[in-house]
Order: sequence, then structure tokens, then C-alpha cells
Amino acid sequence: MEARAATVEDAAESVRLARLMFESMGLDSSDAEWQREGERHVRERLGRDLAVFVVEDPARSGKLIASAAGTIVARLPGPLNPSGRAGYVQWVSTEPAFQRMGAGRVVMEALLDWYDANGVRTVELHATVAGETLYRSLGFDDEGPRALRRRRP
Repeated sequence: MEARAATVEDAAESVRLARLMFESMGLDSSDAEWQREGERHVRERLGRDLAVFVVEDPARSGKLIASAAGTIVARLPGPLNPSGRAGYVQWVSTEPAFQRMGAGRVVMEALLDWYDANGVRTVELHATVAGETLYRSLGFDDEGPRALRRRRP
């Protein structure tokens, strides 16, 4: 199984897989607005501050079985991150029929290689219970300052 960098032609499939991820988290992902905006963001930002790595479906042309998408942001520098460049893994998803076969690992490894190539030393993500073992095996942990968030309705 091999990952490749997504192209703008993969935008719709990347969003389709993201929708599967959100559904697995119990979120209603049927709203068309976020999907349209997701596709637009992939098309406009890919290769700049966004990377998406994918695995193609071996049996269906134009279909993807796994993807991992991440962004690079500029934060203020600090002792743990002198450059201020930080990565955030946004969407990671594998088609249910292909889970536990290594597709998630290969797209995540490709994304982490992209962060390394771009000098990003700090990468964050939010993990589901199903994905936590994979992320920990790739070096993610919950040590250090606690992340809190505020959400407004």
C-alpha cells in the first residue's frame, strides 16, 4: 500500500472521507455547506499551508480508501517551538472495509514526513479512541501543557 500526495482532483474524495471520519465520531456531517467549503479549501490551499496524502482504491478508479490532511500555521515562538511553525492534523480517515490494513499508517507517515520537510517540529491532533493507538505509535502523546478549547454556539 502506497500513499501519494493528493491533487486538486482529489478534493471531493478527500471531503467524502472526512465526512466518514466525522460520522464515526457521532457528528452529523450531512450539511452541504461545510463539504463545499472543504472542497474549496483543498483546491485553494493544497501545496501551500495544506497537504493531503491519500491511498487509491485498487479496484475503483478515482476513488480513495484513506486520506490524512494537515495544515501548517504560524504561532508565536516559545521554548518548545522556537520557529513558531506548528502543524495540525485535520482529517484522517480510512474506508471501513480497508481499516486495520495499514492505509491509515501510510497516509499519516507521509503527512508527518511533509511536516518534517517543512521544518515543523510541533504537530497536534485530536484522536478518536479507534485512532489513538496508531497516533501514539507515531510519537504523539498527551504530555506537556493541557490543551483547552472554548466553543461558542
